[in-house]
Order: sequence, then structure tokens, then C-alpha cells
Amino acid sequence: MRLDSMDNVKKVMRREKNRIAAQKSRMRQTQKADSLHLLGVATGFLIPPMLVPNVDDVDQLAHHISVMFYGTAVVATVLFMLVMAFFQEKPDVPPTQAQVVACSMSAEYYSYGASILRLLRNAPFILLIISYGLNVGCFYAVGTLLNRMIIAHYPGQEVNAGRIGLTIVIAGMVGSLISGMWLDRTKTYKQTTLAVYFMTFVGMLVYTFTLDLGHLWVVFVTAASLGFFMTGYLPLGFEFAVELTYPESEGTSSGLLNCSAQVFGIIFTICQGKVMDSFGIQAGNIFLCVFLLTGTIVTGFIKSDLRRQQANKLAETVAVGSGPPARNYEATASISSLHKAKDPLIPID
Repeated sequence: MRLDSMDNVKKVMRREKNRIAAQKSRMRQTQKADSLHLLGVATGFLIPPMLVPNVDDVDQLAHHISVMFYGTAVVATVLFMLVMAFFQEKPDVPPTQAQVVACSMSAEYYSYGASILRLLRNAPFILLIISYGLNVGCFYAVGTLLNRMIIAHYPGQEVNAGRIGLTIVIAGMVGSLISGMWLDRTKTYKQTTLAVYFMTFVGMLVYTFTLDLGHLWVVFVTAASLGFFMTGYLPLGFEFAVELTYPESEGTSSGLLNCSAQVFGIIFTICQGKVMDSFGIQAGNIFLCVFLLTGTIVTGFIKSDLRRQQANKLAETVAVGSGPPARNYEATASISSLHKAKDPLIPID
């Protein structure tokens, strides 16, 4: 009897190790996906200045632009065909604990609209939506107006403007990987997010007041430091959102963050362009610094309600208390009852 008990304990321990390894693997895959996304952005900075040179002939300029657009259409079409041919509708095993909980809920409860309504009632997540939109909106504005900033102080450096954009994104890829590994080790979501946000503000200040020094290499260095934190913040925001909104779908929370970033990006790009027209390049960058400082303050007010971490701890307790489960994720599905008790919109079975 005692031997059977020991065997059960060993099985539970093995499965718990497998579950933890699966979580770490998912985070590594997420970091890789974020890096590939940023690699696409970096390519967008580098290639267009090479395909569309700064020429006075309108017909020649139109030809170069058409070549770039047709090339983009070909690449997008090939990617679309690959997705249609090889992408699964859904994986055989739920990839995250939130998806396990989602599968255990009724269709009436787990509708997209109901999920959004619940997220909009989550005060920490609303603050994160605002702070994330401010940060990434500033990144979009800088990326859109970067060529104009560089040409104003360094005429004829269109290609180097693209290289500076590439430097921002590559430094951000490094920042994303480092911050992801740090989160995996420490689980300090709010502290890391706040520190990276503040350093983004500092990096933007340094970039703003060194842009007109007349040394292009200085711009490369300051842009790299800015990109390391500003672009490196993107995956931090997504991971923090998943923690704050568990057990809601990661796709819903990520979609709201992206929506916020797009809205703020459009507003900041238009407004910064107007400020640059009226008061100069430096004033336009100071405009962004003000909102980065605002976002840092907002981040400081976000309550660190790490629901996913609490669910992981509860899953370990349930797994140890009930013996070896049939699947690694099944123990975690029981946490849905706790969230039903907390949220009146969730029907209790």
C-alpha cells in the first residue's frame, strides 16, 4: 500500500515537472513570436528607403513605389496561401490554462462580447490598456516620423534613417528576450513593467536632446537605447495583461491592447506632426515625452493582481491533493469556480 502511495507521489511530481516545462516552453515560443513580429517591423524600416530613393522625378518615384507595393502584395499572398494550407484551426491540446477554463464554460457565458464586458470592468486591466496604448502609440509615432526627424537634422541621410529604425527594432528584440527571461525567473510583472516604462521615458528624453548634436553615431546609440526599452515593452504588456485578466482568453485581452495602441498611435502621429510643423522637431519629441511620463505614472497605479500565478499555485495544490490527473491542465480548470464566485456576470453551475 505504501509503495502504491509512493508511486502516485512520484507520478504527480513528474507530471508537475512536465506542466512547468510546458509553461516555460510556451513563454519561450511567445518570445520567439514577438521577436519575429519585430523582425518584420525592422525589415519595414530597412527595405523601403532602399526601394524608394529620394528623387525629384515624379514618374520615377511612382515607379519605385509601385515596385515596393507589388512586392509587398506578392509576399502577403504567399503568406496567406501558406496559412490556409498548413495552419490548424486549433491545437489538439489546449495550449494554456485559460483555454482549458474556456473549454469548460458554456457557450452562453464564454461569448466574445461577454468577455469584453468583463474585461472592461477590470480596473487594473483598464489602466494597463491606457498605459500600453500611450507607450506603443509613442513607438508608432516615432517610427512613422523618424525619417522626417533624421532628414531635418541630417539632410540626404534617408538610408541611414531606415538603418536607425532597424537599430531601434533590433535593440527592442534583444530587450524583449531579456525581459521575457527575467519575467520567467522572477515573476515580477508590475515591477519589471514599471521599470522598463520609466527607462523608456528616460531614453526618449536622451534621444530628444541629442538628436540635433550633429553626430549621426550618437543618434544610433540613443535610438538603440530607446528601442531596447520602448520596443522591449511590447511583450511585457501582453504578459502582464494575461496575468490581470485570467481566465479570459489571451486573444481578447491582446486584441484590446492592440486596439488601444492603434488608436493612440494614430492620434500621436497626427498631433506630433502638427507640433513639429509649428514648433520644430524637438518640441514634437517633448510632446511624446509628456505622455510617456503620464504612462509611467498610470502604470504605478496598476494593482498587481496576478490571477494566473494564483491559478498555477491552486493547480499544484489540487494536483497533489487529488492524485495524478488525467491531463496536466485538468486540475487548473477547477479554478473557474473561484472566478464565478467573484464575478456576478459568470453563471454558477
